[in-house]
Amino acid sequence: MVSFRFPFSFSQPLNPKPPRATSSSRFAVAAVAVTVTVGVGAAIAASRNPILDWVFCNHRSSSSLLPWGSISLAESSSESVVEPKTGFSFPATIGDSRRLLGVGLRKKSLLGLKNIDVYAFGMYADCDDVKKLVCEKYANLPASELRGNKAFVDDLMEADIKMTIRLQIVYSKLNIRSVRNAFQESVGNRLKKFGGLENDALLQSFTSLFKDEFKIPRGSTIDLTQEPGYVLSVAIEGNNVGSVKSKLLCKSILDLYIGEDPFDKNAREDFLDNVASLADM
Repeated sequence: MVSFRFPFSFSQPLNPKPPRATSSSRFAVAAVAVTVTVGVGAAIAASRNPILDWVFCNHRSSSSLLPWGSISLAESSSESVVEPKTGFSFPATIGDSRRLLGVGLRKKSLLGLKNIDVYAFGMYADCDDVKKLVCEKYANLPASELRGNKAFVDDLMEADIKMTIRLQIVYSKLNIRSVRNAFQESVGNRLKKFGGLENDALLQSFTSLFKDEFKIPRGSTIDLTQEPGYVLSVAIEGNNVGSVKSKLLCKSILDLYIGEDPFDKNAREDFLDNVASLADM
């Protein structure tokens, strides 16, 4: 469990409801310190889930959607969430507005004898893009219906939302060639699922970014980011190594983590719970 202190400032007074507990206890963070400042000199300290606190939608009526409150999140190196099985931590925010909405673990069977922990991963989404999708397109649906709504999940993978999947290497014997081969199989299967059989050139343009000279010891990071305009950008240890513009490729990558058959089902639940919870606010 991790202790946070998130100073938020709002452009107008809000009275947010306490966050609903998610269906997966893996990602719950207890005893979280949050300071909410409203007006001048008024502060309220409360215990909250930090992932649900990153954005609030103003109270809605059945006929209109009020403007969003302005939220400022002070970033610091101490604001992080730990993947419980590996102990690897992920920052609560990356970039200007991407917020952590779920963490998980990629396992792989080794010779059919045992599962190894390959990498931990964190799933981030741009708060402005997500609130636009949820509060405009799904404003009339309660969160309880939104979570099981296949169209909603499909929209998340189709929408031009800035999202990042951050991988942190756990398996110390993993090399870049293994990563390339693994994506060749998993992403290749998704490209066939969504786009048919003639996508070898697209797959090659993606996997070729993982060149043999890159070293990925335990703890190394690989960021897969969907940039505006459906550009998939790849960074290794914070260094951009290339990008590919393709909506099909972006959707295929996201499907590995939030699709119907994800690498970690609990992480997918956490991600969708936290996004859908915006409908309750």
